[in-house]
Amino acid sequence: MQQRLSPTMIAAIALGLLVLVIVGTMVFRSSSGDDDRLTGARTAQGEDPEKLCASQATYDLIKREIFRRASALRGSDRATFDAIGGYSSIRIEAPMMTDENGETGGVTCSGTLTVDLPPGVSVVGGRRSLSAELTYAVQPAADGTGNVVTLTNADGIITPLATLAKTAAPPADDAVQNGVANDVVTSPVAPTDPLAPAPEVGQSPANTGTANPSFSCSAARSSGEVAVCNDPGLAALDRRMASQFNSAMAGANPQQRAVLSRTRDAFLRYRDQCPSNDCIAQTYQGRMREIRDIMRGDWQAR
Repeated sequence: MQQRLSPTMIAAIALGLLVLVIVGTMVFRSSSGDDDRLTGARTAQGEDPEKLCASQATYDLIKREIFRRASALRGSDRATFDAIGGYSSIRIEAPMMTDENGETGGVTCSGTLTVDLPPGVSVVGGRRSLSAELTYAVQPAADGTGNVVTLTNADGIITPLATLAKTAAPPADDAVQNGVANDVVTSPVAPTDPLAPAPEVGQSPANTGTANPSFSCSAARSSGEVAVCNDPGLAALDRRMASQFNSAMAGANPQQRAVLSRTRDAFLRYRDQCPSNDCIAQTYQGRMREIRDIMRGDWQAR
């Protein structure tokens, strides 16, 4: 015969279930609290992840990295590029965090970067303001000394920066107002000046006018060649592109060599049709990206 549960037993079972619910809730909250403490500890070690994208410290890191890479591309004294970078200003419009690495505390951000150069210097085409859509990652350095940045899509600014040259007559008032030292900006360009293109081996400025590209200016015929021979910044781009092309050809397989040669002819035709030095500079920049893509296997015929 089946026994019925007494009210006392029912109350005891209900109490036991209530105790289990309370204990489970406490365990869950404890676990969540540990997670929060871990997150808080990570955040406490650095800035708010989203604020990293728009902090002045991050902007300073980006500026130093851009001028460092421009100096390496130019092959000139880094101290001079650092000095000009110090007088330059940068801004990033609509900085946005696109990813966060919970393990390293790093973030990936994007925005429109603009670099404004000080009076007295400009890039090829006379520009003193450069812009590009930038992706940048910020994360703590491995040695714990602070944050480091990694830049993506910065070639649109770094490549023109490598063509820095002094303007003929910078406004004196602006130069004083911006604190630009005369020995950095307004002094005559000397042969050892990192901002002056160094003569190629076996050539001299007297033989080639004002610039030294990878080809002989005495044989310049097309409008593009003449423009490059008359502009030190374009000549620097030409030397850089020619060096990249020669290195690529030396390491290319037969198929890559064929593509490199075919696209070179198209590049030269396009360059010689350019109506301005700015167009020529952009054509050289595009060609260098094209060579890189061909060697990486990312290039597609258009």
